[in-house]
Amino acid sequence: MEETKHLAHGFDVAAIRRAAANLDDGAVTEGYQADREAVIAMLNDALATELLCVLRYKRHYYTVSGPNTGHIKAEFLEHARQEQDHADRIAERIVQLNGSPNFNPATLTARSHAEYDDSDDVQAMIRADLIAERVAIESYRQMIQAIGDKDPTTSKMLTDIMAVEEEHADDMRDLLA
Repeated sequence: MEETKHLAHGFDVAAIRRAAANLDDGAVTEGYQADREAVIAMLNDALATELLCVLRYKRHYYTVSGPNTGHIKAEFLEHARQEQDHADRIAERIVQLNGSPNFNPATLTARSHAEYDDSDDVQAMIRADLIAERVAIESYRQMIQAIGDKDPTTSKMLTDIMAVEEEHADDMRDLLA
């Protein structure tokens, strides 16, 4: 009778409970199908990209000047905050996968998919941010494709972040003169 209960709905509950007993792996269970080290490496590159984007948007926020740029400054600041949120989410996921988030500033630009920009012209800043957003969108698309359905939690997080990056790209395109 007890065995029938554990096989209800096609699940072997006893096997699930045995697999969950390894507490050292935290959120990573035996059913995790992706190459964990490869996913962590991808996420660390994405983390570097997001951190560089925070720095680029912050620089643009603090250095943009000229008449009628208040709304552009506000957009840069909002994007910087959202990029920081992305970085935080990615770092948290790396830790959940038993990895170590790489915040090393010495290698940040080399690991980032996007580039830093120190333009002084507002339109050059906007163009640089639009290019960086497009780079991020394509990077996330490729990561999602590479992970497939082997790590649905990471894929969903990347999909959610990519949607915000698409909004950022639209915002920057709308600001181009």
